[in-house]
Amino acid sequence: MPPKRKSPAAGSPRKTRSMAAGKQRAEAPVKAAKKEAPEQKGRKRAKKEDAEVAEMASDGKRIVVEACTQCRQFKIRAVKVKEDLESSVPGVSVVINPEKPRRGCLEIREEGGEVFISLLNMPRPFTAMKKLDMDEVIKDIANKIS
Repeated sequence: MPPKRKSPAAGSPRKTRSMAAGKQRAEAPVKAAKKEAPEQKGRKRAKKEDAEVAEMASDGKRIVVEACTQCRQFKIRAVKVKEDLESSVPGVSVVINPEKPRRGCLEIREEGGEVFISLLNMPRPFTAMKKLDMDEVIKDIANKIS
C-alpha cells in the first residue's frame, strides 16, 4: 500500500494550481445574477421589425426579390437588381428575401401586386436564370414602376 499523502496545511511550501484555485474560489464573492438575456434577443428583433415598419410607411413603392439561398448565383443577381433599381428609380425600396425563399426560385415582384419575373423550381445548373439579360430585365422593371 502506498503511503498516505500529507495534508497541504501541514506546512509544505509547495502550492499546486488546484490548491491555489481552491483558495480563490472560497474567497471570491458570489457573482450577481445574469442580466436579462432575453431582452437583448428581443431588442435585435425589435430593430429589424422597426426597420420594416419604417420602410412600409414610406410613400415609395416596395419591390420584393425572392432569391434561393442554395447557390451564390441567385444572390449575385438579387443584389444587382437591388442596387440598379434603387439607383435608377427614386423612392423605390428593394428588399431581398423578407421571408424564407423557395428552393430554386428567382422572383421579382411588387409587394402585394404585380409579378415582374418568376423563375420557379429551377434545377441545377440554373440555365433559365443564366440566360436572362439582367440589365434588360432591370430596365423593363424600372419602366413599369415609373
